[in-house]
Formats: sequence, structure tokens, C-alpha cells
Amino acid sequence: MNRILLFIIAAFTLLAPTKSQTLQEQRELDLAMRKLATAQMAIKALYIDTTNIEQLTDEAIKAMLEQLDPHSTYSNAEETKKFTEPLNSNFEGIGVQFNVLNDTLVVVQPVSKGPSEKVGILAGDRIVAVNDTAIAGVKMSRENMMKKLRGPKGTIARLAVVRRNVSETLYFNVVRDKIPLYSVDAAYMIRPEIGLIRIGNFAISTHDEVRDAIKKLKKKGMKSLILDLQQNGGGYLEAAKGVASEFLNKNDLVVYTDGRSVPKQTLKAVGGGLFTEGNLVVLVDEYTASAAEIVSGAIQDYDRGLIVGRRTFGKGLVQRPIDMPDGSMIRLTVSHYYTPSGRCIQKPYEKGKKRDYDEDMLNRYNSGELMHLDSIHFADSLKYYTLNKHRVVYGGGGIMPDYFIPLDTTVYTKYYRNLSRKNIVIDSYLSYIDNHRAELKSAYKKFEKYNEQFEVPTQIIDTIYSQGKKMNVEPIDETEVKQTTATIKKIIKALIARDLWDMSEYYAIVYEDNDIVKKAIELLQ
Repeated sequence: MNRILLFIIAAFTLLAPTKSQTLQEQRELDLAMRKLATAQMAIKALYIDTTNIEQLTDEAIKAMLEQLDPHSTYSNAEETKKFTEPLNSNFEGIGVQFNVLNDTLVVVQPVSKGPSEKVGILAGDRIVAVNDTAIAGVKMSRENMMKKLRGPKGTIARLAVVRRNVSETLYFNVVRDKIPLYSVDAAYMIRPEIGLIRIGNFAISTHDEVRDAIKKLKKKGMKSLILDLQQNGGGYLEAAKGVASEFLNKNDLVVYTDGRSVPKQTLKAVGGGLFTEGNLVVLVDEYTASAAEIVSGAIQDYDRGLIVGRRTFGKGLVQRPIDMPDGSMIRLTVSHYYTPSGRCIQKPYEKGKKRDYDEDMLNRYNSGELMHLDSIHFADSLKYYTLNKHRVVYGGGGIMPDYFIPLDTTVYTKYYRNLSRKNIVIDSYLSYIDNHRAELKSAYKKFEKYNEQFEVPTQIIDTIYSQGKKMNVEPIDETEVKQTTATIKKIIKALIARDLWDMSEYYAIVYEDNDIVKKAIELLQ
């Protein structure tokens, strides 16, 4: 049976009559489906040129969804796999973190207890070939390198490895396995008694990861918590419920959803939360969306913690995944979600005008909203009240923080942005860590000593500026050079810390100058 018929059957199954449908509506639906099937079969049988009917079908589905809301989407089988891997919290491969230096894959570190670590792959190793196919010195893209390394669990990747101070090429047979992906980017004590947990997205494992992080920080004396949801684009609704449950009381409403054909659904805190008491601050910005807004909204509505940052994205539409027979997927909007006070935080949109919707962030910037609190306006009809202290909050366009922190557009100079755009900063860091990894690990056994004592060598800065000059990247004046130098030193020090330890150490350095984080610390202290 070809894919067209499978698609039609699947569509008829999904669109079977419901109690709310009239006989006339069902007749109209049947006619529409027959029209679609007739058009596809006519093109396949009669069109003057050879056609790719599967590609046409994909485009037809996309065109239909484009007439709906901005979040109803279609993805082919390959796109669907890429989309679901981070949310499923694992993928199948050899288990290494890597960077590309001078057209060569350099292992940053093997995943702990992963298949590469088990056979002896080390940080700093260069993987030059996979299954007798060269991946070094052949201008292979990072994405294609990843494809070579990944593969079904149980298959073997034969790696050719060049190791520093070893004359001959080494060979390793790595049995691919499931590799975990973590959604908690960082968890560390940012100040005495104040912990910070940063969540990158909401995946299957997020709730368990957050519980583990809270336990770890409590053992270190945490009494107050900063929950960092900046740039968190969301994910699974169930994961959001789980995370919110760590801060709310049992049976507190986390969120409810309601749609035309989908029954109202309520999600409540499950109880047993590890941080239902203690001061809490949630960090958000204009890229905080979906599941992250659910958590932020619930904490704000129950007056459980303070929200600090900038107005969030405003995605209050719920998508239901509809799997297609070939592995592709439709993510169809079926309902809105509402915070406990009754707020729908979906920002306004017009059907079929996704471009306008996508330009919302640019419009916020141009209107001054990201820099000035008085540029943000809500209609009185969108006014709601928190459930315990009855403070005014607003719906209809994201979560508005309790403390607004303007976007600092002067953090990165134009000179720094141009150097970064040419990959000069990253390449210089990679070259330095590659040549000095062993001595850095020997000199700094603990991060605390590194953070206090390590200074980025002037030689690195000089190399960056010299390389920039060769690529026609030059500063305006000495003031710009001074500010850029400070930024480069901080970023490179953080990147080296990430390489030697993990992401928590990276954020422990870069967040010392983050205005939203600094406000959170001020409030908690």
C-alpha cells in the first residue's frame, strides 16, 4: 500500500465523527478528503512530467497547516527524529562531546560511563575516521560528522584516533548505545545558602533531574533557590507539572487546558515537593516559552515566588502530536492552556500570518519594550489576580515579571560580535585548551581555585585581535578594545571551565555579570 493511501486512511481515522459534529459537517469532511485523494491520484497517473508524489503530499500538508495558527506544524521523518531526541532525553551513538578544530573532530570529553569512555577514548583525542571513512581534513560539516558517529544501538563504530604524544594511529571499536541528554544545564551554589538551577528545556527526564539537583544543593546548605528559565523554549506538559510540583502544595492547580473538541484537562501538583518552603525566584526572558511559562505562571499565581526578567514569549497553545505511517508528524494545536488564575498567556496572532507572528520579537525590540518598562501596555480586560495575595497580573501575552530587568544592548560590542561571527574567539579557545589541557587539569584540581586564580593569557587576546585584523575585523577605538577584551577574557575563562568540569562551572562564571541573575541574588539576600 503506498504512502498516499496510508495517509488518507490515517486522516479518516483521526477525523472520525465526534458527538459534536453534525451530519452536514461530516459530509463536508468526507467530500474534502475525497477531493484530496482524487487530486493526488490524478497527478500521479496523468501529469505530463514525472512527479515526487510524497514531496507533493508533504507540501500540501504544510500549506494546510500554514492557514492555521503559528504553532501547528508538519515535520518529515528525519525532522521528527531530530525534534523528539532532546525531549526523549536520549539518542543512540558513541557518547562524546566534541568540537571541530582545523577541520578535525576533537573530543571535549566522553560521556561518563558511555560507550566511548568504556573503550578508552580520552578528552583531546582526534577522531579522524569512522568505519574507514575519513572525517578529518575533508571539509565535512559538523552535522555530517554527527551522522557518522550516531547509529542504532548495538552497531559498531570503528574509530581511527590520533592522540597527542602517541606516534601511531589508534583504533577503537565502539559499540553504540543510548546516550542520555540532560535538560538541567546547571545546578550550583551561586552564593552561600542560595542555589541556582538552570533548565534548558522540559523533557521526559526533567522532573527527575530537578529533584536530584535540589537534593544536591540542599546538602550544600541551600535555603533559597533561583530557578533559571531564561531562553527555555518549553517541551512536555507533564514535565512542567512535575517541576512545578516541587514548589507547590499537593493538589494546587498547575495548569488547565481547554479546546473546541478536546475535553478540559486539569493538571495538579502531585505533592511531596522538595522545595515547597524557602525563598524562590524564577528568571525569565523574551525567549521563555510554553512549558516554562506554565511553571512561571503557576508559581506567580500562587505567590510562591518572584518572577524576575522580561515579559515571556507568550505561547499558550497546546499541540497534539499526530504520527504518520512513514515516521513524519503533524503537531496540531488542539487547545489553549490557562494558568491557575485563569490567564491565557497566548499572545495575539492572525491565522495564516506566521511571518508577522515570527517578527514579534523584532517588534518588541523596535518598540523599546525590551529596554523600557513603560513601553509595555495591557488592556484592563486582561487583568487577573494572584490566588493568595490578590496581586494584579495580566494574561494575553506572556508572563509579565514582578521585577522588570531591561535588556542591556551594550554588553557585547560590535567588535566582539564581529570576532565571534567569524569564529575567531571559539577557535582560539579550542586551540589553547587543546595545547594546555593536561597542565590546566594538573594545576587546578578544583574549580574554586581555578575561578579565583586563573587569568586568560594576554597571548590569546593578541592572537584573536591579530587574526581579526587579517579578516578585516577591527575596533572603532581603544574604548571598544578595552570593553571587548574584558568580555573575551570572561567568555574564554568560562569555556575552559566548561571543558575541564561542566556547564555549572561555565554559568558560575558568566552569570556574575548577568543583570537578571544579579537582581535575583539581591532579592534573596
